[in-house]
Amino acid sequence: MNDPFANSRRLFERAQQCIAGGVNSGIRKQEQPVPLYFARGAGSRLWDVDGNETIDFQTGQGALLFGHAPPGLADAIGAQAHLGTHWAAQSELEIDVAERMQAMVPGVERVRFSNSATEVVIGALRLARAYTGKPLVLKFEGHYHGWTDEGLIGFAPAPDRWGTAEEPTNLHPSKGVIPEVLDHFVVARWNDPEHLERRVAQFKGKIAAIIFEPVLCNTGCLEPVSGMLTKIRALCDREGALMIADETITGFRFGASGAQGYYGIEPDLTIFGKAIGGGVPFAALGGKAAMFDPIVRGEVVHAGTLNSNPLCLAASRWCLDQIQALGSQHPAGLQRLGTRLIAGLEELARKHDVPLQPQGPALIFHTAMLKPGAAPGPIRDYRDYVQRHDAPRWSHLRRCLLENGVRVTERGLWFMSFAHSDADIDEALTRAAGAFADHARDWKA
Repeated sequence: MNDPFANSRRLFERAQQCIAGGVNSGIRKQEQPVPLYFARGAGSRLWDVDGNETIDFQTGQGALLFGHAPPGLADAIGAQAHLGTHWAAQSELEIDVAERMQAMVPGVERVRFSNSATEVVIGALRLARAYTGKPLVLKFEGHYHGWTDEGLIGFAPAPDRWGTAEEPTNLHPSKGVIPEVLDHFVVARWNDPEHLERRVAQFKGKIAAIIFEPVLCNTGCLEPVSGMLTKIRALCDREGALMIADETITGFRFGASGAQGYYGIEPDLTIFGKAIGGGVPFAALGGKAAMFDPIVRGEVVHAGTLNSNPLCLAASRWCLDQIQALGSQHPAGLQRLGTRLIAGLEELARKHDVPLQPQGPALIFHTAMLKPGAAPGPIRDYRDYVQRHDAPRWSHLRRCLLENGVRVTERGLWFMSFAHSDADIDEALTRAAGAFADHARDWKA
């Protein structure tokens, strides 16, 4: 039998001789049957080095809200490249982008630019501790805030190291972490407002900030339960802590004002990444003017040779202009397409007796694969996800989807983009029908 991924396999073998582990981000090694190598992308489609064409719902882990290689974005980057790629100085572009963000997101009065959301998280937490004079940051199980010593605490502990339901562990999944960093974090369970209030009371007067994904996109796709976000806001106000929304994934995907506008909250600081640059390495910290005073006074260091790089700024200005131009049409258009796709996947799951359970606000959603005996119904938090999601079985279906020309993330997220159309949804479901049939035939527990 011919190997449809022979060239990717050959390149991966070659890469392992010069790149540590053969990949430059750990999650990419999880792709089955082999980490893929791509030659080009256009709109909603990708072509790998073996010539396989896929309808892409991974969209650069959510960065490609406008699809692959949109002509206007390429033109904006190209025009700037002819003027200069890097100055390590100021340009009018950075004011243009900052003013657009001010106009789009009500809580953004000031911004600072960086190259990745991971960097922005570092700055946000440093700023929160300096502004409040308090030592601790509260985060939630399963929420991802970059791969640093601070960002991954409590992200994905093994069940035998969860800690109690009342006092979740603050473990870090990586070796080499400075041990004392763990002592500066408190971990709470997501979507339990009463539990959160007890955790805050337990460390009263010591919490500098509560950081969270407005929708938990890095562990399933778990929307906040009623009262969750307002509880965070109220506790931050009561305790003198900063409310930090990590909108790396949700920012601008949920509308011009992000998930905070969609759900009606106003954080003190917001982390933006991914869609803000349309695939270039660009991120921003936005928030209330007073929050940035320690940076303005020189008390908090925020630096970076490539910060406010003109290529990235040109890309971001184009992206933000597209979102503003859509007005009230966004995110309704993405939700409509996602709702159609979810309904089709649910129908295929019923037809082939596959325990697939899509969940999320449609413009982004997750397909959980329920374990034998697991109860159906909404997944609420990280522990619920681990206990009910059958990761090996999902991995098998994901591979079947890939082999039939539909690409989604390794962890089961589907991202809708402006490049997707009704015709893409129809074709994706036709291809998915073959994948479900293959999975139902070949899967062995």
